[in-house]
Amino acid sequence: MIKAENIVKKFGELEVLKNVSLSIVEKEIVSIVGASGAGKTTLLQILGTLEKSSEPKKYNTSIQIAGQDITKLNDRDLSKFRNENIGFIFQFHQLLPEFNAIENICIPAFIKKTKKAEAEKRAKELMSYLGLSQRLTHKPNQLSGGEQQRVAVARALINQPKVVFADEPSGNLDSKNAEELHELFFNLRNEFGQTFVIVTHNEELANMTDRKLVMADGIFQIEM
Repeated sequence: MIKAENIVKKFGELEVLKNVSLSIVEKEIVSIVGASGAGKTTLLQILGTLEKSSEPKKYNTSIQIAGQDITKLNDRDLSKFRNENIGFIFQFHQLLPEFNAIENICIPAFIKKTKKAEAEKRAKELMSYLGLSQRLTHKPNQLSGGEQQRVAVARALINQPKVVFADEPSGNLDSKNAEELHELFFNLRNEFGQTFVIVTHNEELANMTDRKLVMADGIFQIEM
């Protein structure tokens, strides 16, 4: 599902990622762990098309997701590919406060130009699956932290992406909600067949995943 080779990222003289390569198979749940500043989030953002690697031609960089080398796409095609194939879950939800739950969930579908009725039907199905049926018209400030994160999960899944990237998804949750979210990832993989790549400091979550990649100083140290 993901095959990346020779990812380099530099900010001026600072080399954050140093020829990183990895391969992740379909339906695999992989965690990336390491100290702050190791390069985990930068790698996730590049794999998720939110950032670009440095000088891909010079370093012979290749990042293939579902058979498409994203380094060869122009900005317009990259945005389209991201919208249709990739879902994101962030630590702080990134929900828009002026919209209610179902409206937040539908945003990626509307960007894809999915018809309103179809998008809302899919959103309601996801909300039912996630135990949010009674929260359709609630705005983010009317939801608990755990509910907000589940809305964010539904938003990530609305376009049925092939890959879901999660950056510290349980970092802002209490232990009970964090545990429920961790279990949810595995249920979602089994139910919908997504591949998950998760950056986390939560050792419990990291140890649950199919594989744990340890990053330090811009490279992978250990693969488990």
